[in-house]
Amino acid sequence: MFRVCTTFLIAALLSLTVFADERPNIVVVMVDDMGFSDIGSYGGEIPTPNLDKLAHNGVRFSHFYNAGRCYPTRASLMTGLHPHQTGIGGATNSPKGLGGDHGVFGYRGYLNRNSVTIGEVLKDAGYNTYMTGKWHLGYHTPDRWPLQRGFDKFYGIIAGASAYFKPNGGRGLMLNNEPLPVPGDGYYTTDAFTDYAIKFVEEQKNDDPFFLYVAYTAPHWPLHAKEEDIQKFVGKYKKIGWDKLRTKRLAKQKKEGLFDKKQKLSPRDGGARAWKELTDKEKDRVDYRMAVYAAQMYSVDYNVGKLIDSLKKQGKFDNTVILFLSDNGGCAEMYDDLGSKEDAKIHDEYFSGAVSYGQGWANASNTPFRRFKVWQNEGGISTPLIVHWPKGIKKMKNKWIRTPAYLPDFMPTFVELAGAKYPEKRNGYQITPVEGDSLVTALKTGEHVQHTWMFWEHMRHRAVRFGKWKGVWERELGKWQLFDIDNDRNEMIDLAQKEPELLKKMTDKWEEWAYRAHVWPKPTKKIADGISAPKVPWPAFQKARGKGVELH
Repeated sequence: MFRVCTTFLIAALLSLTVFADERPNIVVVMVDDMGFSDIGSYGGEIPTPNLDKLAHNGVRFSHFYNAGRCYPTRASLMTGLHPHQTGIGGATNSPKGLGGDHGVFGYRGYLNRNSVTIGEVLKDAGYNTYMTGKWHLGYHTPDRWPLQRGFDKFYGIIAGASAYFKPNGGRGLMLNNEPLPVPGDGYYTTDAFTDYAIKFVEEQKNDDPFFLYVAYTAPHWPLHAKEEDIQKFVGKYKKIGWDKLRTKRLAKQKKEGLFDKKQKLSPRDGGARAWKELTDKEKDRVDYRMAVYAAQMYSVDYNVGKLIDSLKKQGKFDNTVILFLSDNGGCAEMYDDLGSKEDAKIHDEYFSGAVSYGQGWANASNTPFRRFKVWQNEGGISTPLIVHWPKGIKKMKNKWIRTPAYLPDFMPTFVELAGAKYPEKRNGYQITPVEGDSLVTALKTGEHVQHTWMFWEHMRHRAVRFGKWKGVWERELGKWQLFDIDNDRNEMIDLAQKEPELLKKMTDKWEEWAYRAHVWPKPTKKIADGISAPKVPWPAFQKARGKGVELH
């Protein structure tokens, strides 16, 4: 009898082993408005030891592209599509009104139902799905919120930028589908987003893998940081200034292996004076602002450390794929070298507007590139991408992947990792085919087949990449430029006159894509003006409006 029971037990254990779910957990950590060179492993001096450890024990991408701004990046990351295909080619709905809904397929201001989110696809594949932080993909009706778009649990802010200490009003906090009161003293969003992320995973009641999306608002304006963190940096940036900081960061980027010795700095942005031209009082002002910005990033890093520690304690760290990136390049808003808004707003815990660090520091954040958030130049769309997965990419420790890749690649990568199926139809809607390619082979071997064509558009800025060539349309110039990115990643030497046939081939291809991806038609001013913005206070809009109208 004992022998029979023992045999049965062993068989049962073997059966469990065979059918154990070995698929990896997936964690995406995205920061908001962080520049290309702000973290240590990409050239920065801000202490980011936890992120640097992930980088040096994982892989880093040298040419990974986002979509140039908060909401198109989030739309593309979540769906594997270009932003316009999801309905978020322009602004998203905001607490002020419909904002962004122009009645045109590519410009509705919320994720349409012809797209599916990573949450929906992985949930259908048996994953637990959690999100904390900034949603920014649709606002006015619950059918546009995270729980209705594939997430089991959500804690964060439905709208975009918010106060860090006292999120309030239409930019207040939510837990799942319920609005929360303004938090008490001692609250800080970066801490809270991490704490809830840890809580969701630790409270999981099954052994199935999970997908966790942590979308920090840091270091997006408003400049809000804890005083003890700020004081670690006050005075340090006045000693060096933004001109020398750019030089120092480029030197570190070369040491890290990101760039070769030939890489040069782009000229200082025209919107920023030489550091030596600032008065002592002006230097004090911008030193403090950069100190707050650095404190925001420092806080992100130690919170990532908290999340890592939790995963290790649960025994989940080794089989968890962690990806870290930024939603766009450094932010120069409101385009003043001294930063926008009065200094007192930095200490207003309820303020959610654009008190910022200025164009000079944003230029340094994007070392060595030109331009900023919104532009489709390298300074606007280049992001660090760190991928760490001890169990899956052991042979790629501390390697650079130099083949260009971009956000639509996330969806097929996660589909492959999860053994999931990307649907042709869902809930009666035809689903737009995914645009990207899986990066799993690249993560395991370093080899990745380069996209033949890559396309971008935002706010009339355009870009197209074809091999080493990149065409860029800056709306201020109103014409296409052509750059050899392999030899001129700073986009300083326009080759449009030398290569007119090549440029025409590339821009013709961009036009084809623009029609296919719903960049065209753009909304007319008449259409935009014809949509009224309801003046509905939070959270009464939930009852005041019905479900959004989808386009088939």
